[in-house]
Amino acid sequence: MAAQSPGGRPCAPRSRRRLARAAPARWGSGPRSSPGPAAPSPQRGRGPGPRRPVRSSLTCRFNSFRRTNVILQHLGMSKHTDAAGEVLLERRGCAGVITLNRPKFLNALNLNMIRHIYPQLKNWEQDPETFLIIIKGAGGKAFCAGGDIRVISEGGKANQKIAQDFFREEYMLNNAIDSCRKPYVALIHGITMGGGVGLSVHGQFRVATEKSLFAMPETAIGLFPDVGGGYFLPRLQGKLGYFLALTGFRLKGRDVYAAGIATHFVDSEKLDMLEEDLLALKSPSKENIADVLDAYHTKSKIDQDKSFILEEHMDKINSWFSANTVEQIIENLQQDGSSFALEQLKVINKMSPTSLKITVRQLMEGSSKTLQEVLTMEYRLSQACVGGHDFHEGVRAVLIDKDQSPKWKPADLKEVTDEDLNNYFKPLGSNDLKF
Repeated sequence: MAAQSPGGRPCAPRSRRRLARAAPARWGSGPRSSPGPAAPSPQRGRGPGPRRPVRSSLTCRFNSFRRTNVILQHLGMSKHTDAAGEVLLERRGCAGVITLNRPKFLNALNLNMIRHIYPQLKNWEQDPETFLIIIKGAGGKAFCAGGDIRVISEGGKANQKIAQDFFREEYMLNNAIDSCRKPYVALIHGITMGGGVGLSVHGQFRVATEKSLFAMPETAIGLFPDVGGGYFLPRLQGKLGYFLALTGFRLKGRDVYAAGIATHFVDSEKLDMLEEDLLALKSPSKENIADVLDAYHTKSKIDQDKSFILEEHMDKINSWFSANTVEQIIENLQQDGSSFALEQLKVINKMSPTSLKITVRQLMEGSSKTLQEVLTMEYRLSQACVGGHDFHEGVRAVLIDKDQSPKWKPADLKEVTDEDLNNYFKPLGSNDLKF
């Protein structure tokens, strides 16, 4: 069936360049190619013309760090409640539609929601009358700002099973999204962090808007970039993934597409129309779904000529973060001495030393593992973090007392030994994650 244009008319035949997909459907399968006008990737230069200044965004780095903490605090308000109404699972035409429906809590993901989504996803995957799965967030502010971390911390300190069950079942859902045989479209409009990244980034199609906000800020609360972060982050261009993982740097709008997190960019005012056009497809295939997404992407004009916010820094980022240890990365930033390098150094120095070391090893090992192998590794890490000090201290400092002054133990990178690190990665025997 011919793909429909944003106006609902059949799309005219397009050139070979426009038929190219916005990004590979699976991570690591090849470099991004654009289906039309789009923000340049960090590895590409721009033609002559005015350059959008990036100074204003970068000088707000610490305000952004504080705003990320505000988002994390919002997650801490959430309560462990019944899932009725917290996630809406609908059959619309030949599509299954998942709506994360906790807008008061930025659609934070809890265990009950996971337990509703997972079996329905499996049912739709097996259903011969379901050809497409769409996931989105309610409320307009967030797709999903992450997991219910305060509940996890409280349960972990009380030796409750919630910390085991949440991570185990969340990672099982991440894997199910990756292996789903039906086209999976995530509309990542608004805040998309942590657990929200896991619900989207492993799907075939990820649609960002000018209001999208992506970050993996886990090292600020004594965790690590999980939900498969060890798989997709090292597969981003150059050392961008290491930079995002260690600093929690926030990407907004078209930058989420330029970085390779999203496969398409669509103006937010067209998002409802895009969804309707996808739902109107009869027996949709991956190819004609991609055609519809490409058509909207190509017609998007917002920030069309905007350069990637990190473009001018990518060569240095690739150099600084190519080091094999956190200590060497820090030394690289110190030796550079530029304002941008010192900004990143100041941010990294706020993070949990243990989390920083875990993250570098996680990404290095994950770069050569399958997603299932990475999720197994991350489950081990999650249980070690919940059983340790820094995660609970990070939750206290950000969510409970809100003093923003966590007392990390150890407090210095030098005190985090190889033996300590090995214990975090240690297999769990019969308690290991199994698929």
